[in-house]
Amino acid sequence: MNPLTSLSNSAQQRGAWAWVGMLALWAMPMALGSLAGCTSSVKSSPVASGSVVNSAGRRDVATDSDESESRKRAKIRLELAVGYFEQGKTTVALDELKQALVSDPNYGEAYTLRGLVYMRLNDLRLAEDSFKEALRLNPQDANAAHNYGWLACQASRFDDAQRLFALALSNPLYGDQGRTYLTQGICYSRAGNDAQAERSLGRAFEIDAGNPVAGYNLATLLFRREEFGRAQFYLRRLNSGEYANEETLWLAAKTEMKLNNRDAANELGAQLVRKYPGSRQARAFQRQAFNE
Repeated sequence: MNPLTSLSNSAQQRGAWAWVGMLALWAMPMALGSLAGCTSSVKSSPVASGSVVNSAGRRDVATDSDESESRKRAKIRLELAVGYFEQGKTTVALDELKQALVSDPNYGEAYTLRGLVYMRLNDLRLAEDSFKEALRLNPQDANAAHNYGWLACQASRFDDAQRLFALALSNPLYGDQGRTYLTQGICYSRAGNDAQAERSLGRAFEIDAGNPVAGYNLATLLFRREEFGRAQFYLRRLNSGEYANEETLWLAAKTEMKLNNRDAANELGAQLVRKYPGSRQARAFQRQAFNE
C-alpha cells in the first residue's frame, strides 16, 4: 500500500469534520497539513510510478518487484515517517525522512511528505523546496502538485496555486480529485472569485456528496451570495447527519431566518444551545444576532 495514501485515508476516517472549521471559506486559519490532521488531511493518493524496460525491450509499468534495494529501504523509512507524522511526532518523522533520502535521494514521495512536515513546522521556504523537488523528480506527481498549490494559495499566489491544482487534476491516475477540487474552490474563494469557487466546490460535492467540508463551504458561499434556498439544501443534509456542529447549526439557523422560517430557525438554535452551550454561536443565537 502506498503509505501516503494510507495516511490520507486514515486521517479522513478519524477526523473528517476537522476540515470544516479549518476549511470553511477562511472563517478560521487553516492548513491542509493539519489533517494528519489533512489534511489536514494529508493530501495523497496513487500516481503513476513510472516505467521500466522489460525483457523484450519494451516499456512496462513499474511494479514493486522492479524496485531497487535502496528504494525498498527508503519506502520502509517513509512508512515509519508517515506513522510518526500521524501521531504528531513531527521531528521524528523528519528524521525518518532524512534516512529515507539517504537511502534513495530520488524518492519523490519522501520529498512530498517532507514538504508537509515543513508546512506543519511553518518553514514555508523548505516546504516549497521539497514540493519543487518532488515535482522535478516526477512532474506528474499529483500529490506534490496539490500540496504545493495549497502552499501557494496560503501565500496569496493565486495564479500559481491554480496552475498547480490544474496539474494535479490533469493526472488521469489521480484518485483524490475530489479533495483537490475542494481545495481549489476554497482558494478561488479566498481570491474573491466566487463563480469559479462555486464550480470547483460543486465538482467536489458531485464526486463525494458525503464530504461535509464541500457541503459546508458551498452553503457558506451561497449564503454570502444571498442564495438562501440553495444554501438550505446543503445545510439540511449536513445537520441531519453525524457532522452537525456549532458552525453548521448556526449557519442553518441564519439561513432559515432569511427564508422567514422562524420556527425552523428557533429549533436549530435550541439544538445549538443544548449541544454547544458555551460556544460563540450559541451566545449569538441567544442574543438573536442573526445579522452579525
